[in-house]
Amino acid sequence: MQVTPPKDLERRVLITTVPFGEIDPKPLQLLEAAGIDYVINPIGRKLRETELADLIGKFGILIAGTEPITATVMDQAPHLRLISRVGIGLDSVDLKAARQRNVLVSYTPDAPAPAVAELTVGMMLSLLRHISQTDRGMRNGIWQRYMGRRLAEITVGVIGVGRVGKRVIQHLQGFGCPILANDLQPDFEFGQPYQLRWVDKETIYRQADLITLHVPLTPDTHHLIDTSELALIQPQAFLINTARGPVIREQALVKALQTGKLAGAAIDVFEQEPYSGALVALENCLLTCHMGSCSRDCRSQMEIEATEEAIRFLKGEPLLGLVPETEYSLHR
Repeated sequence: MQVTPPKDLERRVLITTVPFGEIDPKPLQLLEAAGIDYVINPIGRKLRETELADLIGKFGILIAGTEPITATVMDQAPHLRLISRVGIGLDSVDLKAARQRNVLVSYTPDAPAPAVAELTVGMMLSLLRHISQTDRGMRNGIWQRYMGRRLAEITVGVIGVGRVGKRVIQHLQGFGCPILANDLQPDFEFGQPYQLRWVDKETIYRQADLITLHVPLTPDTHHLIDTSELALIQPQAFLINTARGPVIREQALVKALQTGKLAGAAIDVFEQEPYSGALVALENCLLTCHMGSCSRDCRSQMEIEATEEAIRFLKGEPLLGLVPETEYSLHR
């Protein structure tokens, strides 16, 4: 898509995602080489809506993280022309409001996928072999050996077979476990060499020993896993969420873990972040702090791609990472 370089717009970039340029200084070097004035999030953490609204007024480009970029925020940003998202999730961006205000939105959907997929497989192994529980026990003087399960002996259910879900399936081939798969648009060609069984979600709930979620957060996936879905899952099964927090209703998950209706869970994403809710008290829940994409190579690539997009915009060059129309339909 060809864009017109901004004329009267201040050529300033607000970088809200942090850390930024610390693992690899290249994104900052690119901005400086292009003579672009930038400001990095002065608060040093994920911004609240009001904080972003206070900061954004004199910037034309936002290199964004997961902070809420709402209509209210955009109302305080009269010069805003581009939101360049570091990452793939778009649930924090009001796409409809952006379109109404002629604000372009781009993202880096491929860059984080390898890291998220590998963390997911790591969580699988930790849950099945009780690695994190054993570690905590030994640090408290408890020598307790758990009898676990092997991936080769269980059925894995993958809900959402996109960029991340496909990589998870590829990684699992070395373990030899049967895989049930579900997606709105099944990629039968991809699934054929992996002998995937494409099934509905209810079949996965009932038959899988371990379920991993890789769906975007949209109105249709908000609280996708609730009390009724958890009631279908086998009590010896495990649930993993490295997608978005609101995909699971937290209160329902807490109750299922407390009552033994679910053997365990691994959660990387939460409705409220930083997180300090009821899950922290549950021994059968493995928690990580929204770090799915936090490998050095993937984080660096995300930052570079988002920065390059901002520079292309300022030069009037075609944008490569514009959010496709299908995403606007999903996030209606």
